[in-house]
Amino acid sequence: MSQLPAELKGIVEEFTEVPEADRLELLLEYSRELPQLPARLADHPELFEQVVECQSPLFLVVEVAEDADRTVNLFFSAPPEAPTTRGFASVLAAGLDGIDARSVLDVPDDMPQQLGLTRALSPLRMRGMTAMLGRIKRQVSEQLAA
Repeated sequence: MSQLPAELKGIVEEFTEVPEADRLELLLEYSRELPQLPARLADHPELFEQVVECQSPLFLVVEVAEDADRTVNLFFSAPPEAPTTRGFASVLAAGLDGIDARSVLDVPDDMPQQLGLTRALSPLRMRGMTAMLGRIKRQVSEQLAA
């Protein structure tokens, strides 16, 4: 967990410290905390990239600021009836939004598995979160290179 940014590391620790049977409920709690889209994005679906690996429709926008840290902001759109997908998005938003681009790129690709949900969720669902993280890192890389 050493390569995890502090906020994300805290979330991973939160998941691993609760009994395995309670981790899914914790993910559902996160699903209820997914931030609303700002008005400037809410009416512009063309700005979002779909993460097709997710079992439910999930769309994301990654913005990298032009500041010294190249601060990353994440925006997710997922339907309320997709709590697992929303939970994953909310974990990533809570753990990565507002941090520097380099720290986002340094997050290990297996970070979703570190939550300890692999026995509670299907491999297909876990692949969705891994794909979300991959999309975020790819979009950050592309914006840094632009």
